[in-house]
Amino acid sequence: MLGRAQKLLLTIRTEEATFARRGFRAGEAGAVARLERSGKSFLAGYHSALEHEVPAALAARLDAVDAEFRGFAFEGAGMGLALLDFLTPWRAGQLRAFLAGAGEPHTYMVHVGIGWAIARLPWLRARLDRPLARLDPLLRWLAADGYGFHEGYFHWRRSLKSQTRPRRLTGYAARAFDQGLGRSLWFVEGGDVARIPAAIAAFPADRRADLWSGVGLACAYAGGVDAESIRQLRAHAGDYLPQVAQGVAFAAKARSRAGNPAEHTDLACRIIGSVSADEAAAITDHALADLPGDGAEPAYEVWRQRVQLTFAGQGFLR
Repeated sequence: MLGRAQKLLLTIRTEEATFARRGFRAGEAGAVARLERSGKSFLAGYHSALEHEVPAALAARLDAVDAEFRGFAFEGAGMGLALLDFLTPWRAGQLRAFLAGAGEPHTYMVHVGIGWAIARLPWLRARLDRPLARLDPLLRWLAADGYGFHEGYFHWRRSLKSQTRPRRLTGYAARAFDQGLGRSLWFVEGGDVARIPAAIAAFPADRRADLWSGVGLACAYAGGVDAESIRQLRAHAGDYLPQVAQGVAFAAKARSRAGNPAEHTDLACRIIGSVSADEAAAITDHALADLPGDGAEPAYEVWRQRVQLTFAGQGFLR
């Protein structure tokens, strides 16, 4: 593992997850508290991965996090283990072993966490195709999503206000980046459903669908708002409602696979998509059947489109 001095260099202070430190717009007090706790849970998992050499000790530490926030801790652990693999290649394999063991139920969140590690290492950002090629062929795009979230969370003035994407980001990776950027918008705006639509509308039209998808995922996974706010978000989504519903369904699937359901996730599924969280997760499973390999569109995007078409075509969004 890393030495003490190296670990200190990689440490991210807990204050970095506060709205005051990040300069985020504060919404309702309840939303701010929940979103800050999500960030702190991420950092707890991240630091646990840096500290615990024994996999069983790391798993026990992560499993001790309250169920609603446990996914964020596993996401943080994904970042920590990815950094260890990238920075100590002579001991690489820790992330793969984690994904094959304790991290497997949380594989979606762990893959997102890998994107945070990529965001922190310039030689990986410069050739994003290389670290992505080492990941699961379907879920690798979640790492690009995590990269986008990281940039929105830590550099929101550049990524969200100035709408700047990394210059070397091309192809579908740019779209996956925007999906994560949309998730970050939920945090940056404190879950304020009056401000989020205007923020997305300021982006070029070809980026809005992916941003809305990310907002839907964050709304359902992180939560923090009441039923009326979710209804307002649904109304504001307009033509992008299928993308929001797909994001909500992906959040439901992530929680279902990890065994950490949340009432706010079910609430978002029922209001946005007129289905329960279990039914939303099942829609994503059904959309995986006979999924083709990567072609003109990555299989991941075909999966997303199938989920969107299911919601749009079966009357769920009326």
